[in-house]
Amino acid sequence: EVQLVESGGGLVQPGGSLRLSCAASGFTFDDYAMSWVRQAPGKGLEWVSAISWNGGSTYYAESMKGRFTISRDNAKNTLYLQMNSLKSEDTAVYYCAKGLGPHGYGMDYWGKGTLVTVSS
Repeated sequence: EVQLVESGGGLVQPGGSLRLSCAASGFTFDDYAMSWVRQAPGKGLEWVSAISWNGGSTYYAESMKGRFTISRDNAKNTLYLQMNSLKSEDTAVYYCAKGLGPHGYGMDYWGKGTLVTVSS
């Protein structure tokens, strides 16, 4: 059974940083690309970032470039999202998602999410 468990969310002040983690199990982690998506209160899902199976390729939504960094540790079956210079508009539930292949950036499984609140 595929399981994705996010952690690391919380309350942070504008300009602050957080690192999210996603622990994966139930599949061969390093066979798949992974992504982060988010959902702000009252809004739809927004794609945030994606990473290829070995971390060699990374992609970001325009508004996250230069502030967010996606990474993975295949030895630990864990995906990360380092978020810096956080803004109030980054407030959302963040989900990690399993891709469809090594460079397949569609998504077929999601975790339950971790809430990030950016507020003073």
